[in-house]
Formats: sequence, C-alpha cells, structure tokens
Amino acid sequence: MTEWVAPIPAPDLAVAAALAFRSWFGVGPDGVWSAPGRVNLIGEHVDYAGGLSLPIALPHRTAVAVRGRADGVLRVRSGAARWDGTVAEVAPGAPGGWAGYLAGVAWAMRREGLLPDDFGADVTVVSAVPIGAGLSSSAALECALAIAVADLVGLTTDDTGRARLAGCCVAAENEIVGAPTGGLDQAIALRATAGHALLVDSGDGSVAPVPVDLEAEGLAVLVIDTRAPHRLVDGQYAERRRSVEASAERLGVPSLRAADASDVARLADRTLRRRAGHVVTEIARVRGTVALMASGRVAEIGPLLTASHVSLRDDFEVSCTELDSAVDAALAAGALGARMTGGGFGGSAIALVEESAIGRVAAAVASAAASRGLVTPGFLLAGAGGGPAHRIC
Repeated sequence: MTEWVAPIPAPDLAVAAALAFRSWFGVGPDGVWSAPGRVNLIGEHVDYAGGLSLPIALPHRTAVAVRGRADGVLRVRSGAARWDGTVAEVAPGAPGGWAGYLAGVAWAMRREGLLPDDFGADVTVVSAVPIGAGLSSSAALECALAIAVADLVGLTTDDTGRARLAGCCVAAENEIVGAPTGGLDQAIALRATAGHALLVDSGDGSVAPVPVDLEAEGLAVLVIDTRAPHRLVDGQYAERRRSVEASAERLGVPSLRAADASDVARLADRTLRRRAGHVVTEIARVRGTVALMASGRVAEIGPLLTASHVSLRDDFEVSCTELDSAVDAALAAGALGARMTGGGFGGSAIALVEESAIGRVAAAVASAAASRGLVTPGFLLAGAGGGPAHRIC
C-alpha cells in the first residue's frame, strides 16, 4: 500500500497557523506567511563549491503566524513544543533544535542591521513539508519567518532584498544551528518562480527561472520520502564539504567550479579525487539537464538523473540502503530516471516518470522497501514549481 502526502491548500494552512497562534497567545497574529519546501532535480553537493543546481519549489509549504513585539522577546511555538527567549541571547548552539532555525533568522537579520534592537515576535508554525525528508523543511521554516519579519518592519522584498534575506537564513543555519549547508535551499524558498525550476548559480548568487511543464509532456516528478532519518549535523555532511574545499585548495583554484576532469585527475588522494570528480561531473550534468529542458526534451533528462545518483552513491558516498532501494525499484518499474535528492544520509529520492506510471512505480518502490524490511516510504508529487515565500493572510 502506498502512502501519499498531499499539500495543504494555502487558505487551510493560514487558518491552522492563525488558530494555533490564538490558542497559544490569546490574540490574533499580524499575519501569516508561508514558504515552500523544495526538491532538487539535479545539482547535489555543489552549492558550496560555487556550482549550479536546479531545484523546484514544492506545493508543500510551511506557514508561520507572527505578531511583532517591541521588547526584543521571542516566543516560538510548533505543535506542543515551545521556546521563549530574546534575540540578544541567541548564539551558536542556543537555542538548540528546531527553535534555532527561527531564532537564528532574527539574530542574523539584526546582525545585518535589518532589525531594530528592540524587535521581537510571537510565532507559531504549521507545516505540510515532511520533516527530515531532505525536502528543505528547515529552509522553509527560516524563509517563512524571514519574509514575515521583513514585511513587518518594512524591508524591501524585491529580488535583491530576498537575496539578502536568503543570506541571513543561511547564516542562521550555519552559525546558530551548526549545519554547514550552502545556500541552495534558501534561494529556492525565497526566489522561486511558479511554473519554473530555478537555476541557482552558487558562484555569483544569481538565479534564472527555467520553464518546466511536466504535465504538458505527460510526465511527473515522483518524490519518495524514504523516512530514513535525514541528518546534516552529525559530521558526515561537514566532512564532505571539507573534502571539496580541500580539493580546491590542493588544485589552487578558488572553488571546484573552476576545475575540470584533467584537474581532478591530478589529485593524488583517492578520496579527494572521487569527491572532486562528483562535483565536476555533477555541474556538467546540470548544464546538460538545462539544455535538454530548454529544447523541450524533458523526457531525455532521465539518464542524467540516474548518473547523478550513481556518482552520489559511489564517489560522494552520501546515499544509503533506503535511497538505493527506492532508486533501483523505480528504475526497474519503468522510471525514466531516478536519484537521491538533498543532502543524503537518508531523506528522499526522486523519479521522473510518465504520468500513467505514477502508481505502478510508487507501488514497486513500496514493495521493494517491504521486502527488505525497510520503513514504508511516503510519496508526493513535485508539481510544476510552486511560488516563493510570501504573505498568505
């Protein structure tokens, strides 16, 4: 049996967040804002190497109901969980857990001079983005609050303003939470264009929308949440990032974006050579994917997706049994291409499938997981690309 995770319509999400706010704080919020989760079509573990990535914003979103305060106090609530403190006391590792993503955003915006010293807020969170699935639930949380705070204090939220907010969200994740991620997730959450994937250039911070109309091609991107815990703060992600940076240093280039296959071959250390090889070939796969999509040949990107998974599995070593099972089963059931997506070490995989094959592929993936004694996966559809963080109520 397959389990599907449906998005929550924006009006329902807004009502749920506002009701939670009133239940916790006894008054209504100033408004409700939301930001999307994301699935990365291709371009994994290259953002911190100045590379190219091609994410799509999911229709699944996280909402925050917010009421501003003028005493520097932060009170954040998510379900039954709560944290109370002040912006001034936020520091690396404090607060820990989910509250760090929210408190860290206010801390970073204040550090950048975007907030007055007395800014505070009451916040409640309601989310339809699966947590721990590698679908950027943390960035959706950060970016929903960032756009809310920006609106409340009257900041400019054009593309330049959103890019600056994305930087604050990255700082929150890197410096307060301690997850050394790049800026891909925040870029798509704040700068997405509906009906498009977003080509994110981590070298110069630019983004470019890439039209994607899967339905017109009779195709769909099936997202497979393996429900294997997705962890980026246990040291493995940081080790991969260090190896990429070390490779660039040994090659004498500012980042691996400036390297090619002949450069990689010069690396004497086998592990570094494999890690760098993934980055260089992945950036080339992104370029190939964009070229095919631009020429209306979306169905032909499948082999590039599969090659990305092989590279991530064998050279970058960030896959796991659950992800490999999902990819192998999807391909065996007729998917045009499949790969793990996100940081790895658990999380989700994607499969490019014909619309008529969605059910068959999902059933095959679920059956394969059951036969191996793995957790039953969940499924969702990426859609044509959702919109960026914005006010919904």
